[in-house]
Amino acid sequence: MGVGSKELVIFSRQLATMQAAGLPLAQAISIIGEQSDNSKLRTVLFSIRDDIQHGGNFSEALVKHPSVFSPLYVNMCKAGEIGGNLDVILERLSMHLEKQDAFRISIRKEIVVPCVIALLTAVAGVALMLGAMGSLAAVPPLPGKAPSNGALVAAYEYFAGLVKAAGIILAIILALVILAGAIRGKFSFSDGILLRLPFIGSVWKRLLVARFARILGTLQMSGVPILDGMDIIARTVGSKLFANAIFKVRASLREGVGISGPLKNAGIFPRMVIQMVSAGEETGKLDEMLLRIADFYDSEVETAILPAQWPMWFLMVGVALLVQGLVLRLVVSPIFAVLLSK
Repeated sequence: MGVGSKELVIFSRQLATMQAAGLPLAQAISIIGEQSDNSKLRTVLFSIRDDIQHGGNFSEALVKHPSVFSPLYVNMCKAGEIGGNLDVILERLSMHLEKQDAFRISIRKEIVVPCVIALLTAVAGVALMLGAMGSLAAVPPLPGKAPSNGALVAAYEYFAGLVKAAGIILAIILALVILAGAIRGKFSFSDGILLRLPFIGSVWKRLLVARFARILGTLQMSGVPILDGMDIIARTVGSKLFANAIFKVRASLREGVGISGPLKNAGIFPRMVIQMVSAGEETGKLDEMLLRIADFYDSEVETAILPAQWPMWFLMVGVALLVQGLVLRLVVSPIFAVLLSK
């Protein structure tokens, strides 16, 4: 059993509440661990409690469990320990995780589910069609009757060959993608293609910009140095192209320049983002401006995806009707023809 984002949100909120109430950190973590229904989270929390009781820091204890706590989570907690506002940091972390989880559920509901249902319907229909056609093609003709299923045999062989060819092509494409990913690094091949697609590329880029702005804004608001923040984002943004660009921005920041110039030179961030970041630098409210950018692009992604929801459902229904029509035409009709010939 793993530890989901919802459980991490609950843990963060409970610990923030107990910290704000003045409860000792090790005691608060022990209470939350005893109340947890997740065995893995309970084990992890007891391990963290033991580390703290033996004189370790909270953030150092979190580092030992990378499968549960991300670098973003660890570094924000470290900033909270240093700044003495761990309860505030934990509350911000829970809000960040909730936004991510809500957006993930929205994407899954509006896009992924219809596509998966359409695909499963198509696969099930083709399998049913091929199975019925194969069984019917194997029926011998009646004595004194000419074979009545010759066309069905030909259709079965055609569809079987088509399915085999599609499987071979998909296997070759998968092998090439894996090879390219191994040579160029994770996401470098597929991510480049994804960003160039007409609709999906635009949505994916807005999603990456929103993720970049929200994480950096949250880190800045929590007191994490910007160089450390850029390093965390590059390792967690989920895009090789964006990660490389962020590393270049970080290299420029080491020379003491502002962030808006390097972002512009990266060539992947929209002009509006650069202008708003520049305004945030000038006013000293970079963290607030980054969070506004994240909210804007999150709403942009939702606005772009919402109109695509209905076409996806229509596609699902259309595929189902098409498969049913093919089954009726290629399977049921020949069955009636054979029965009538008897």
